[in-house]
Amino acid sequence: MPAPTKPYTLPQLSQDAMRQRADDLLAEMNERRSCRFFSDTPIPRDIIERVIAVANTAPSGANRKPWRFVAVDDPKIKHEIRVAAEKEEHESYKHRMPTEWLDALEPIGTDEHKPFLDIAPWIIVMFRVDWEIVGPKKIKSYYPVESCGIAAGMLLTACHMTGLATLTHTPSPMRFLRDILHRPVNEKPFLLIPTGFPAKNCTVPDIPKKPVDQVIQWNR
Repeated sequence: MPAPTKPYTLPQLSQDAMRQRADDLLAEMNERRSCRFFSDTPIPRDIIERVIAVANTAPSGANRKPWRFVAVDDPKIKHEIRVAAEKEEHESYKHRMPTEWLDALEPIGTDEHKPFLDIAPWIIVMFRVDWEIVGPKKIKSYYPVESCGIAAGMLLTACHMTGLATLTHTPSPMRFLRDILHRPVNEKPFLLIPTGFPAKNCTVPDIPKKPVDQVIQWNR
């Protein structure tokens, strides 16, 4: 049965106003960077709830919303996550990553040590939900990877626009997150996002973005 409908409109802005809005947003988002040096200043829970609520507005395959966000501020659990993540990262940096990958990471200056997992006031862990049990039925998620990717991007944008720094951290494999956070078998760790204010003397690599004309092809 088709879902009920409601009217949908957007402000009819002038072309100049549209360009200005796009330019303003580009200028703002060009300042976003992955942060690895966090302040331990607390962030209220309701602010984290609000940015996750923004992510939850993302489109998804068949409107399944195939994601779960686990927000962690407990120091003991954060440290447990850090210990497990550093164990996997040590194996990756020492044994799993090919030289080409290590060379690509060298300008960023990353290694297996992840102190930000202890320091950042919040760790938001995003899980991908491949299926759910609803009543007697097993309900499949459609395009869960693509859907989670869109929601993750909206979460990062919401955090930045709210004044919060983030890092997309992907220790591999990430199965330990499901065990530590007691998540069910139908959920797979998708992304680990430390969130908070940048540290007072925080620096980030001064690496330019790829020019937009290198990522667009116009077919006419």
